[in-house]
Amino acid sequence: MGLQVRQAMPFRQALTDKLPFLRRYARALCGSQQSGDAYVGELLEAAIADAGLRNELKEGRVALYRAFTRIWSRGHVELAHSGPPDRDMTGDREAFAHARLERISPQHRQALLLTTLEEFSDREAGEILGIPAEQVGELVARAVSEIDQANKTNVLIIEDEPLIAMQLEALVSDLGHVVVATASTRSQAVEVFQRMRPGLVLADIQLADQSSGIDAVEDILRFGQVPIVFVTAYPERLLTGERPEPTYLVTKPFREETLSAAIGQALFFGSTGTAD
Repeated sequence: MGLQVRQAMPFRQALTDKLPFLRRYARALCGSQQSGDAYVGELLEAAIADAGLRNELKEGRVALYRAFTRIWSRGHVELAHSGPPDRDMTGDREAFAHARLERISPQHRQALLLTTLEEFSDREAGEILGIPAEQVGELVARAVSEIDQANKTNVLIIEDEPLIAMQLEALVSDLGHVVVATASTRSQAVEVFQRMRPGLVLADIQLADQSSGIDAVEDILRFGQVPIVFVTAYPERLLTGERPEPTYLVTKPFREETLSAAIGQALFFGSTGTAD
């Protein structure tokens, strides 16, 4: 066993900077931190037992995501893992998410997330999925069409930079949603949420009065469950494994198609209708 652990260490070190983003992808793909992390864990366990897989994972990001795809395509990995359910994926919300999940092709969803959230090229995404590069764009278009059928909703933006807030508002409006307010501090965000009860929150981390968007979201979730998309220049503050991590995390400066995909996924998995 000692030899196996020593052999596993180099490949773990080689993945240190890649695993947080693979976990982000897995959570978005599954709609759940618990399920996503279970699949990533299964991949790591398989690599520890298989020298050939460890060598494959050292080849780079494409190889890592390709290996993960093989694990994920088997399905039901999370059933073998115990642990508390995600705070934002319990009861009726979880059943609702899985019902929606069954109505969209898994490969369509993979193609969309790989090319937007993870910013792979069509060629790289095709290599990961085992399909010709020219088919990737078609799959992405189908995924967008399916996800766009999700309910439109009211949106709270937590952002202290006026220009970025305006950009977010324009994008959200173009997607057919209604921005009910923009908050620049933790206290403003909580007050607006209590009063307006939006169906989606876009949140930055570092706010105007040195308060934290993370703390604002924690406060908001005490009043009710709502899909959250973090849009931040500091993703490392959230991808630590030390607390429940966001399923949807977009890094600044962001591409509009990346944020659109994250919003669509968040509503696809987490919304049961428009805000009251």
